[in-house]
Amino acid sequence: MNNYFIILASGQSKRFNSKKPKQFNIYKNKPLFEHSINKALRSKLFKKIILVINNKKLIKDNLPKNVLIIKGGNERSDSSLIALKYIKKFKPNNVLIHDAARPNFSVNLLKSLINLLKNNKAIVPFIKSKDSIKFKIKDQLFNLDRDKLLLTQTPQAFKFKELYNLSIKEKNKIQDEATLFIKNDLKIKFIKGENFNKKITYKEDIKETKIYYGVGFDIHRLIRGKKLFLGGVKVPFHSGLKGHSDGDVILHAIIDALLGAIRKKDIGTFFPDTKNKFKNIRSTNMLKPILEILNKNNFYINNLDINLICEKPKISIYRNKIIKSLSNLLGIDKDLINLKGKTVEKLGLIGKEEAIACEVITSINKYD
Repeated sequence: MNNYFIILASGQSKRFNSKKPKQFNIYKNKPLFEHSINKALRSKLFKKIILVINNKKLIKDNLPKNVLIIKGGNERSDSSLIALKYIKKFKPNNVLIHDAARPNFSVNLLKSLINLLKNNKAIVPFIKSKDSIKFKIKDQLFNLDRDKLLLTQTPQAFKFKELYNLSIKEKNKIQDEATLFIKNDLKIKFIKGENFNKKITYKEDIKETKIYYGVGFDIHRLIRGKKLFLGGVKVPFHSGLKGHSDGDVILHAIIDALLGAIRKKDIGTFFPDTKNKFKNIRSTNMLKPILEILNKNNFYINNLDINLICEKPKISIYRNKIIKSLSNLLGIDKDLINLKGKTVEKLGLIGKEEAIACEVITSINKYD
């Protein structure tokens, strides 16, 4: 295993519009370049990992011993050549060169590239264009056949000796190492790349959607002679839930969970039990204004996980009906809703069939 992995992270990131270079911005809780290091380490394919940067002060001191840091050049091709010259003393057989701005490649891709180097001198991953592409020469426009276009990615894999010799001779700036083989009419094996292995170029490319979570809980006593509503469904039972409203513990817990996720206090703030206008209100009508707040603030529901806690009625009989009701009320797919029935082994008020409780966890996102 005489493989080396070079990560180019010394670019100026002019298009990224940030105070610090793009590769040091946080992405999925880590600096961008760290994702490439971690995957290379996890693969266990490389003797050394070379990180090429321009400012060592931005790097922590606790990197693994086989991760070496060197200073890069003004251009990408300069940094690549500096790194190749640096690892020459290790007498590598194979080298992979990767742009730190591509953090989402897979370990499987690394394995494929290394495996293919047994019988090839250059392997480059690519994907097909999904867009219609035009080519302009002065005032003339031409349509390009996208089926013949190769959008090349990194990491790109090479036999070290061949790449080194080509890099030493090249006097012009190049966009990637595959260019050297193309210019010298040398064979490249192109393989299918990964659609998620996209290059991060602009600040909006690194923008991550925040997920907000909320927890809801409700409990009501059971009383004879009242209708029982659960998740907006009338459930045949000898008792219903005592409350200022219809006592639907599922909907009450969902409302509190949603309010928690959007940081809007609790159900009592919106529907105080001291107001006669809310006396015997259906919980379905309590849900509507909460959903309006979500919609107004561009939130949408990812999922709901519900625990209905009671001895009777048995929730399994009504699960599908309740989920369908919740799907309609919330305007979300039923596959995003999970409903579990839990008992308390005959303990307490719930165990004596004198009360029903419900707890809900929800997660929400915000539209861009």
